[in-house]
Amino acid sequence: MQLEVSPHQPVMLKEVLKWLGPRPGQVVLDCTLGMGGHAKAILKELGPDGLLLGVDKDEGALEMARKYLAPFAKNARFFRADYRDVESILEEADVKGNKVDGILLDLGASSLQFDTPERGFSFRQEGPLDMRMDSSQKVTAARLLEKLSEKELADIFKRFGEERWSRRIARAIKRESPIETTTQLANLIARTVPGKRGRIHPATRVFQALRIAVNQELESLEIFLGNCYRFQRPGGRTVAISFQSLEDRIVKHAFLKGSRDGIYHILTKKPVQSSQEEIQVNIRSRSAKLRAVERL
Repeated sequence: MQLEVSPHQPVMLKEVLKWLGPRPGQVVLDCTLGMGGHAKAILKELGPDGLLLGVDKDEGALEMARKYLAPFAKNARFFRADYRDVESILEEADVKGNKVDGILLDLGASSLQFDTPERGFSFRQEGPLDMRMDSSQKVTAARLLEKLSEKELADIFKRFGEERWSRRIARAIKRESPIETTTQLANLIARTVPGKRGRIHPATRVFQALRIAVNQELESLEIFLGNCYRFQRPGGRTVAISFQSLEDRIVKHAFLKGSRDGIYHILTKKPVQSSQEEIQVNIRSRSAKLRAVERL
């Protein structure tokens, strides 16, 4: 029997609630709201006097989350924004002292984005090479492939995708430009990368790198983690879920630095990973790693 996964099913929900520890009356900042799966469970814990601030760059995801969280409308506010602009978000929300009790980061692209072909996030479905989380921004993945030099593309594939064949792939892309669809790019990479095919599709790392570059994901993460402690009450917790090594490394180093500086107490000495039961139901959780800290 094939198990079905709800589009609102969040990754590592039990672990998020355990390590975030939301309590009645608190204020929690959900930096990556998505379709509201984590937020719904958190709102139940916050009770009638709590407040959840849901932030996402994706207007489509925000609309779905608003509908999904309608029963909690009095205790939730929604912001279409990049979470690195945390100060302006809290000012707009008029939160007392611009301080929150809990912060949640569920990093990377959402299931909604991957499963919508016209968004261009997945190499497994035909669609335009878009990859924008915020559809109002101008730069798409296709635009990056067109305007950047071979060296610049190779650097992106190497830095954000840790792609071994970055230069060869970049050379092939510039040779066959313009490339405008997901399958066109995926097929080109498959023809370009040598060797036997393993479990991971040869286009995986390049698509990851392009998505990160288009949305400036790692830049936003570094800026946020460098500032967020200023907007957190003592005893408040930050929980971050990452799905690839680059994100996890940034989170790990930021939390370690905060610990050395006397800002954080590290709650998870090693990253917490999904249970086998969850992986069987939600394959996306297979690569998830959770880290948590408490504000001193």
